[in-house]
Amino acid sequence: MKIDSHQHFWVYSADQYPWIGAGMERLARDYLPADLEAVATPEGVAGSVAVQARQSLAESRWLLDLAKRHPFIRGVVGWVDLRSDHVADDLATLAPHEAFVGVRHVVQDEPDPQFLLGEAFVRGLRQLHQFGLTYDLLLYPQQLPAAVELVGLLPEQPFVLDHLAKPRLKPPIKTSDRDQWRRDIEALAQHRNVYCKLSGLVTEAAWRQWQSADFRPFLDVALTAFGPERLMFGSDWPVCLLSGDYAEVAGIVEDFIAALALDERNQIWGGTATRFYGLK
Repeated sequence: MKIDSHQHFWVYSADQYPWIGAGMERLARDYLPADLEAVATPEGVAGSVAVQARQSLAESRWLLDLAKRHPFIRGVVGWVDLRSDHVADDLATLAPHEAFVGVRHVVQDEPDPQFLLGEAFVRGLRQLHQFGLTYDLLLYPQQLPAAVELVGLLPEQPFVLDHLAKPRLKPPIKTSDRDQWRRDIEALAQHRNVYCKLSGLVTEAAWRQWQSADFRPFLDVALTAFGPERLMFGSDWPVCLLSGDYAEVAGIVEDFIAALALDERNQIWGGTATRFYGLK
C-alpha cells in the first residue's frame, strides 16, 4: 500500500495563507480531499497524512474533521502552541482522535537558528511522548545543528525531517553549503529516533526546469544516512504544483528507488510512514 506521508489541504483566503504570494497563483484556490484523490489514486497511493498549513488549533480541528469524513486521510499532523503553559490541555483534547498522529511548527520561519532549543519549546516537546505523538521538523539547512542537538536531548521522541531540510537546488549551489548540509544530515541520522521524508525538493529546484537526475545527489545522501526503513515518500501536494505535477513528483521517487529490493521499496512507499505515524 502506498502512503503519501506529506500533503496539505486548504480553503484559500489571502489573509489565512499570506505565504502564497506573487508567482504562486496556482496555489490561490481551494485544495480539498477529492482533489488529492483524483491525482494520487492513479499513482497507486491509497492514503495520506495531512499536515498543517496554518498555525492554529482551528487548523488541527479542521483537518481532523476532514479525516472523519474522508477515509483516504489516514493521519493528521496538526499544530499546538508548544510554548504555551496549556500545551498539555490542548494535546489532551486532540490526542484522543485516532487520526491525530503528530505535531508540527513552522520553524523555518523563525529567525532564531536556535529556536528549537528554547526552554519553553523543549518543555512542550517533552509532552508529546506521553500522548504517543510524533513531531515533524520543518527546517532550513542553517537550523540543522540545533535539530541535531534537540533530537539528542529527547531520545524517546520520534522525529521526522520534512523535505530534507530544504537544501538549495537552484544555481548557484555552493559546494561548501552542500557539504555542510550533508554532514548535518548524517549527524541527524545518527539518532535512531529520527526519520526523513523524501518530499518537497521540486520547489527548491528551478520551477518546472528540473530533471529527475538533479535530485539524485540529495536523495543518495538521505538513503545512505537513514536507510529505507527510516525514509518515506511525501508529495508536498499541492505546494509541489508550483514546480511539478503529482505524477512527476511521485516519479522522482519511483525512479530513484527502482534498483532497491522490493521490501526496501515498500518501506519507502508506505511501510515506514505506517510504522512511524502508527497508521491504521
